[in-house]
Amino acid sequence: MASKMLEKLKQRRGSTDSTMKFMSYRSAAYPKGIVGLVDLAEQQVTPLRFPDNTPIRSMHHLIEEWDGTHRNLLHGAPAESIEDVEILAPLRGRDVICVGKNYKEHAVEFHKSGYDHSDTKAQPDFPVIFTKRATSIVGHGHQIYPHPRVTQSLDYEGELGIIIGKEGIQISKENAWDHVWGATIINDVTARERQRDHKQFYIGKSLDTFCPMGPYAVHASVLDWKSMILETRLNGRRRQYQNTSELIFDIPTLIETCSMGITLQPGDVIATGTPAGVCLSTGEFLQSGDEVEIEITGLGKLRNVVGSGEKGPPRCEPLSGGGKGAISVGYTKNMRGRGGLEGQVG
Repeated sequence: MASKMLEKLKQRRGSTDSTMKFMSYRSAAYPKGIVGLVDLAEQQVTPLRFPDNTPIRSMHHLIEEWDGTHRNLLHGAPAESIEDVEILAPLRGRDVICVGKNYKEHAVEFHKSGYDHSDTKAQPDFPVIFTKRATSIVGHGHQIYPHPRVTQSLDYEGELGIIIGKEGIQISKENAWDHVWGATIINDVTARERQRDHKQFYIGKSLDTFCPMGPYAVHASVLDWKSMILETRLNGRRRQYQNTSELIFDIPTLIETCSMGITLQPGDVIATGTPAGVCLSTGEFLQSGDEVEIEITGLGKLRNVVGSGEKGPPRCEPLSGGGKGAISVGYTKNMRGRGGLEGQVG
């Protein structure tokens, strides 16, 4: 039973392999995909169901129902070996909210690179907010398509992704943590010359496969936000290394900024920015066959290889699937304005 598995994992809470790691995956038993609870010690994932025995096919749905059902939704099903499943991005179907130039050293690095046309000075006075298109999201182990007809300056950016758990608008910094469900890892892959030439972030960062995410969605209850080290390795060599607490604009400030006039919904992801050490600092950009691995304390390792550009772009998977728990592009349980419901003001 998955409930027994949860209790077993709670006994190991002091380890980095603690419970509350969730994975979206696909397997022979669940070809349409399902959400599972991860046991890293056993290298297994247990598929999850709601109390009515309906499979949980969407991490969005799990997060939306979290407060009311998470202690009761772990109904048993046979665990599967992680080696035997296809790991999917934990959250898809919505654009990712992103933050630019949010570590001091990277802000300087980017400003001096010749690719920055966003401001006249390196460090911004206010958070730089943009989005990555939902169709750019792929999972751990999926290839990054290099888009050779579009870019010759392919770059990585390792980032901490904050997962929203509670709907809100005009959320204050004081209440911001109440709206955080957990975290994941993001690789904000970028076509630098497109970012430079178009003088904005969206075009150069939203190409298909340019948002690897995962491998897990990890609940905030098992994370130490002050001790999370982000490390990016390119072909095994360290390129980025920084504590995520060293953001210019901290997580509460980002949530307050993003929600000033925009409703944040359960399952929304905010990529908080990247440290120094990206390719543009050396001028040697990613090539086919390069492996990018991003590790953040408590969140695991996100690993992706740059694929070949000989063939055309891979087919983008549909953003929604069938059945209860499937997430559509516009779905949220309490979407502001739908059926007379209103979002919660923070």
